Amino acid sequence: MNHQPFEEWLLNDKNLTSSEKRELDLHLRTCTHCTALSATGLALRSANVVAPAPGFALRFQQRLAAQKIAERRRKLWGTLVLVVSGTALLAWIAAPFIYAFITSPVEWITAAVGYFLFFASSVQALTEAAAVLFRILPDFIPPYMWMVFVSALAGLGLLWTISIWQFSRAPQGVSA
Repeated sequence: MNHQPFEEWLLNDKNLTSSEKRELDLHLRTCTHCTALSATGLALRSANVVAPAPGFALRFQQRLAAQKIAERRRKLWGTLVLVVSGTALLAWIAAPFIYAFITSPVEWITAAVGYFLFFASSVQALTEAAAVLFRILPDFIPPYMWMVFVSALAGLGLLWTISIWQFSRAPQGVSA
């Protein structure tokens, strides 16, 4: 059963025309849901509104201010505990490294130079290996596979271009 216009009329206290009142009365005779809704609305409208006790607003504002102060204090202490415990944990983990760093600078200098030389020689070896692969690779792959590979890359580029174009263009005209 469609309750939509009747629920809207009952909940919004809308001034109804005579035909709408007739429709609503007919619907209320058959629908228990809307009848209960109408009775609830009538009970709520006829209830007496009780004025708050004197000083209610002031007490509420004071309690709210006290709660805000307590919340700020809890956040401050929580942040302080988090920072102190995090710093202590980091210091506990880093203490052996810091001690080794401070006590023997010769060791960390030689380690740094060793890491730099390892990195430089690794980069040089990788570039030489890549150069050898690029020299040998064209002989292993037949020309038609190169065409397939280049065509696939061109297709992906076209798909990418079209998707960027679709997402970036502004809609014009009337949208349904």
